[in-house]
Amino acid sequence: MSVKTATAVDEPFTGPNLNITLVCPDCKIYPPDLIERFSEGDIVCGSCGLVLSDRVVDTRSEWRTFSNDDQNGDDPSRVGDAGNPLLDHENLSTMISHSPDSLRIGRELSRAQSKSLVDKKDNALAAAFAKISQMCDGYQLPKIVQDAAKEVYKLVYEERPLRGKSQESIMAASIFIGCRKAKVPRTFKEIWALTNVPRTEIGKVFKIMDRIIREKNAINPAAFSLVEDNIQTTQTSAEDLIRRYCSHLGLGTQITNAAEYIARRCKELGVLAGRSPTTIAATVIYMANVIFGADLQPSKIADKTGVSEGTIKTSYRVITEQKDELTNPAWTLPSSDVQGNTGR
Repeated sequence: MSVKTATAVDEPFTGPNLNITLVCPDCKIYPPDLIERFSEGDIVCGSCGLVLSDRVVDTRSEWRTFSNDDQNGDDPSRVGDAGNPLLDHENLSTMISHSPDSLRIGRELSRAQSKSLVDKKDNALAAAFAKISQMCDGYQLPKIVQDAAKEVYKLVYEERPLRGKSQESIMAASIFIGCRKAKVPRTFKEIWALTNVPRTEIGKVFKIMDRIIREKNAINPAAFSLVEDNIQTTQTSAEDLIRRYCSHLGLGTQITNAAEYIARRCKELGVLAGRSPTTIAATVIYMANVIFGADLQPSKIADKTGVSEGTIKTSYRVITEQKDELTNPAWTLPSSDVQGNTGR
């Protein structure tokens, strides 16, 4: 059985005929003098007033500004902000305002509305969300980090185990979890530099928050979207930091890939076990620079990574003892260069 393919000529045209022009049948003026009256939904002839069409859809914006009416208003728009799913009422609340010379009943209504617990909770959350966004913008973190941090904060900030903890520490731990969710991990030291919360305090609050999140997820699997992606509760690996550090140092792709390779081999062989990921990242970056002959002093690496120059040199002496197992045979690493660079 053969199937006949319809051509463009055989297909009927179902779109509007743009050649048809609406003209007043009484005046017959061309081009027509038509007026769209959106308040009534009519199209009227501007010459004789004949209604040519009704029920016209208003395609203009659904809000207006009253700049002429509001003399000293901050925002002349009569609509609120966009709905925020992280707030309980998604900003669909009532705000009663009054002026000093307003009626007594207006002041009483405003006072009663300000005592609403729901509004107080939303106001506290909105203030915390604004501060989290400000902190994330300070380090140029992507928006996905901000959204994840806000979701974490709302989920845990009223829990009993966190009572007595400062709001800054809860925000810092929320940002730390949000970074891991977005796969842009940051160390506790970097979060400390961002929020001025001590690293030990961030670590303690992070463990409490992680336990709360997992307990809630066990009760309701749909309570928190981040748990579905398995939040990394272990320490940040050196491989997560190397590429960013190399970018700050202006290193090329060859050295960056070599440093990541050495870091993976260190993890597999247990070399530099017990040292912080930041120390391992700084050390393998220095070793990759030595291998490929880049003239990069340990002091410059120390400035970008926050690891002392002495720590880099000490760790470098340790990994050079197993340089054959840590490096790729295709690379060249003369022993004289290794011994000479340890004293830089």
